[in-house]
Amino acid sequence: MTSVHDRGPACVVGDLDRFRREFYECLTARADALFDLADAVLCADGPVRSLVELSLVGEHRRGHGALYDALACGRLDIDRLRTALAAVPLPRAADGRLVLAVDVTCWLRPDAHTSPQRILCHTYGRGKDQTIMIPGWPYSMVVALDSGRSSWTAPLDAVRLAPGDDAATVTAGQLRDIVGRLIAAGQWQAGDAEILVVADAGYDAPRLAFLLRDLPVQVLARMRSDRVLRRAVPPRRPGTVGRPPCHGGEFVFGDPATWGEPDAATVADTRLYGRAWACAWDRLHLRLTHRSAWTAAANVLPVIEGTVIRLEVGNLPSGATPKPVWLWWSGVDATTADVDRLWQTFLRRFDIEHTFRLFKQTLGWTCPKIRTPQAADRWTWMILAAYTQLRLARALTTDLRRPWEKPAPPQRLSPARVRRGFRHLRAKATSLLHSFRSSAVKRFSAWHRGGRSCSGCVPCRGV
Repeated sequence: MTSVHDRGPACVVGDLDRFRREFYECLTARADALFDLADAVLCADGPVRSLVELSLVGEHRRGHGALYDALACGRLDIDRLRTALAAVPLPRAADGRLVLAVDVTCWLRPDAHTSPQRILCHTYGRGKDQTIMIPGWPYSMVVALDSGRSSWTAPLDAVRLAPGDDAATVTAGQLRDIVGRLIAAGQWQAGDAEILVVADAGYDAPRLAFLLRDLPVQVLARMRSDRVLRRAVPPRRPGTVGRPPCHGGEFVFGDPATWGEPDAATVADTRLYGRAWACAWDRLHLRLTHRSAWTAAANVLPVIEGTVIRLEVGNLPSGATPKPVWLWWSGVDATTADVDRLWQTFLRRFDIEHTFRLFKQTLGWTCPKIRTPQAADRWTWMILAAYTQLRLARALTTDLRRPWEKPAPPQRLSPARVRRGFRHLRAKATSLLHSFRSSAVKRFSAWHRGGRSCSGCVPCRGV
């Protein structure tokens, strides 16, 4: 069984080859060592258990000392790599819009007492409602979600949260930069549907929507079931005296008597959850106060209106008792079609959890015992670049399945199964990269003949 379709070299020279060349150009010091390390991650047999074992992979042409030296002293142009990630083909929703998921995942380092910039990371314990705070490096990641049932995502950015950082502010800055890069790359143009940002309950959705109000972005996030929102101010009656109110009546998530009739309601049958009921209430907002993130706000706090959606399903695949899910959308005047699209899109947010699990359990993101956070950032971006190569190779590989695994068509292969055949695909793509390196060597040979060195050319960076 072959792992690559025999489509000829012209088909291989595509998005994967262009990204590999651009990734190599992003490596500004220890380029060859870092590039071979990324290939070793992709071509290793089985999950990556330790960093030093990657030096035994055939694609890694150096010793273990060069491996650690590359991570400690190598250089990576992160801004250029961010631009390259935004330029590759991205998955889109069924209606053609871009859907971005944001979340924070932690690289736990409880025993690294000399590693700087560690903060307490929230982790779940084994018991019910038990949480444990463990020191580590949390990373805020943004990925583009695929449509339909899939474990694939398209990572676009990763930022390590430093002590004292606010997650909402950092995420808003990330999204602002990402949207700018997507527009520059032609991924979004005027007249296209607005980009939808999906987040979990750990984010303050109204504040995130307020920080991104000048961008073509909509925010959809889950809310806790104990929240209290306010309705819009009713029309003022003629002859009423006194100061006009700023908020309407209360909308208590836990009190059905305060809900009233929904503005939109839908019922749908699902494959995993049985029948799903969704109700939406329009133009609800939080009553903000001059505390926490709004301490330094203006005297008159903004009124950030949105749509609240309550989703209830008949059953869960695990057999547990289903609980209602409350969602907040930054748009208003939602139709029944919008309500169905929004709650179904929110369920796709959990695909980012599959990506985190692949990073940690298969690609070995959190395996290295790296001391400095700068080296951790460098290794994180290499994992993102490696995963992007897997996604671009998804259409070029066939299924190298185990005897006990069921066959799967190419469009249904998981990232771990695509990784099995990447070694054969790399043999074709690497030959093209070698020709690119040879042309760069000839281009700058005059510098080396004269006894001079160039800090920016490919040959000097690969030494």
